[in-house]
Amino acid sequence: MPHASPWWTPDVHADRRPFLIGRNRIQSALRRFFAERDFIEVDTATLQLSPGNEAHLHAFATQAVGHDGSVQPLYLHTSPEFACKKLLSAGERRIACFAHVYRNRERGPLHHPEFTMLEWYRAEDGYETLMRDCAAILALAAETAGAPTFSYRGRSCDPFREPERLSVAEAFARFAGIDLLASIENDGTTDREVLAAAMRQAGLRVAEDDTWADLFSRVLVEKVEPNLGFGRATILDEYPVAEAALARPTPRDLRVAERFELYACGVELANAFGELTDAAEQRRRFELEMAEKARVYGETYPLDEDFLAALAIMPQASGIALGFDRLVMLATGASRIDQVLWAPVAEAAI
Repeated sequence: MPHASPWWTPDVHADRRPFLIGRNRIQSALRRFFAERDFIEVDTATLQLSPGNEAHLHAFATQAVGHDGSVQPLYLHTSPEFACKKLLSAGERRIACFAHVYRNRERGPLHHPEFTMLEWYRAEDGYETLMRDCAAILALAAETAGAPTFSYRGRSCDPFREPERLSVAEAFARFAGIDLLASIENDGTTDREVLAAAMRQAGLRVAEDDTWADLFSRVLVEKVEPNLGFGRATILDEYPVAEAALARPTPRDLRVAERFELYACGVELANAFGELTDAAEQRRRFELEMAEKARVYGETYPLDEDFLAALAIMPQASGIALGFDRLVMLATGASRIDQVLWAPVAEAAI
């Protein structure tokens, strides 16, 4: 079976070029958007001591060799998040960053080993402000690309309508018939058996070795996410605190966290936090994540001790990571992420 022509052949490039020009225009418009709101654009280092500490994110490892032959393990970052938060600790108040990031074991229509993350952070602003940012950015990308609607795989979304705000618990009830909060104690601890029983009653698969997190993820992926962001964008809000990552608990209900994800046309676009500044709690979460990574994949990543130290002086803040290439896909009508990358990473012929 013949292989597709490389991206650099003139005919393939000619087909891709309208998407790429659209990408440049959207990026320029977003840079103006942030500049007009007094954001400073920052440029963070790709090489880091820790690539991040999420169990199911996989990094590219490398090493720095000193003039004396000494070797220091390093990683290509999976996000500029740690560096950006250190800049908040240093005194910056509004920052934005277009960063090339790297994630191993990821390739497909919506995934690429190297892609662009747009992250922005607001010191002293609540995370609801990020929701308003998202609505404005969807409309701006559509307007810049001349797109009255976003579409992906036959499903459409109006980027000019105000996004729907839906809690994770509401989504579980609506799309799976499951009372999620019944499986979470008041202190945020989870009950695997309660969630497993609710899933069996809903006709969903439960394996004997599934953890509560495994079950939560299955419902989210199979029942919730396929229904989000149609007609208008969806803000999926208030993740369980066990899935909070780097987000703080909500003041009104310690079972859930100030975390939301943005969806359009069934595509996850962004992940946002009311930022956790409790270093001890963040260390505890990282250690749990690395224990799970060791259990599932047989490897772990080091913790960034400087990052944990910086949390002690970081101001209250909100922050968000948006998959810039995916936004460009929806705005330009591209069907694959490699269509909106100027020079995609080559895939070895098998």
